[in-house]
Order: sequence, then structure tokens, then C-alpha cells
Amino acid sequence: MKKMMSILMTSFLAVVLAACGGNEETKEADQENKAATAETDQQKQMEDMQKKLEEQHVDEKETVAVVNDQEILGSQYNNTIAALQGQMQQMGQDPTSKEAAEQIKTQTIDSLVGQTLLLQEADQKGYQASESDINKKLDEVKGQFKTEKEFDAALEQSGMDMKTLETQIAEDIQLQQYVEKELPAGEVTDEEIQTAYDQFTEQGKSADQEVPKLEEMKPQIEQSLQQQKQQEQLAQQVEKLKENAKIDIKI
Repeated sequence: MKKMMSILMTSFLAVVLAACGGNEETKEADQENKAATAETDQQKQMEDMQKKLEEQHVDEKETVAVVNDQEILGSQYNNTIAALQGQMQQMGQDPTSKEAAEQIKTQTIDSLVGQTLLLQEADQKGYQASESDINKKLDEVKGQFKTEKEFDAALEQSGMDMKTLETQIAEDIQLQQYVEKELPAGEVTDEEIQTAYDQFTEQGKSADQEVPKLEEMKPQIEQSLQQQKQQEQLAQQVEKLKENAKIDIKI
């Protein structure tokens, strides 16, 4: 609101100066007026986009799905869909188009169902995050901010409270323990690294870009391939868990 008031005042002052001043002052006032108008238009576009994004959200207390008698609430849905909307915007895509909205909705539900199934499996196998692990991770998160005030502001902006954040951290730790023990990605072979490097080299040549030597890129390529294998393992495990699960999508 303060920013909007500032824009309106700038525009108003430009009009007043134009009426009172000479030709040079009129030109300067016109430039200020155009700048203020452009900023106002940009602000309006941002507000319109935010409104469209929020229209894809649901009531926080609404049950969006039930997985083995465990409810997934609208608050979880909204947090996940907001993250996917942000990713799509960073890729230069419009998440508010009809096609994109349906895609994001499906991805959000699939993600939440898969995560719930994995956490249920982790619970059954006895994986749990200790209080010390949660506090350690929480300190790492807080350490990304200069002050406690900045952290609190970011937490509020995300729509989470401290209890929700701690729960999310605990679930992340629990899933990490489960994945490391139950779904190891396996070793990445030199042949796989060489194949990935050759593909990267071809892409670099087609884009007329200089490609670093294999020795320089090997750690990065190996990490990327391990992540891919891990994602494949997780996807396969989720599909396996779905076979014996009772899943009821409500939206």
C-alpha cells in the first residue's frame, strides 16, 4: 500500500509541475509521469498475477486427498502448489494458463500422495528424526538470515509458523534416513559419466560454447547422475506402494 501511495504521489506531483512550469519542466514532468505510470502498470500486473495464482489454491482446512486413512489438507496443497508455480515462473512459463494450471494441480497431488506414502513406509520401518537433528537443521535454516527478525518475516511470508516448519524439517530428515537406507542410488560407473559428458560436449558444440575437460566436470556429472538414479528409485517405490494403498482424491 505504501508503494502504491508513493507511485500515486509521484504521478500527482508530475501533473502539478507540468501545469506550473515551462517547456523544459514540462518535459521532465512528462518523463516522471511516464515512469510512474509504467511502475503502476507493472505493480498492477504483479497484483493480477498473484490473484490468479491464489485462485488455484484451496481452503486450508479442506481435505484434498486421503491416503490409507491419512488426510492431506489444503494447507499442504497450497504450500506445494505455490512452490511449483514459482518454479514454472522461473522457467519463463505462465502457471496461470488453463493447461499449466491442470498440469500443476496433477503434479501437486501426485507429489503429496507420493510423499505421504513414503513417510508412512518410513514410519512403519521405524525411521524418526531426533530432536537434536531437528534443532540442528533449524539452526542451519536460521543461519541463512542475518537477523531473527528477517527469519520471522520470511517465515510469515511463506505462510508457515514455527510448528509447521519444525514438522516439515522432521519429515525431510525422516525421508532422508529412509531413502539412504532403503533406496540407495547405487554406484555411477565411469562409462555412464563418459556418456553424459559426451552428450554435454555435443550440446556445447551446437551452441558454440567451450566445454571444460572431463576431469573438471566429473564430480558434477557424478552427482547429477546419482540424483537421477535416486529419483528413479523413489518413483518406482511410490508406484509399488500405490499398488496396496487406498487413495481417494477429493479435488
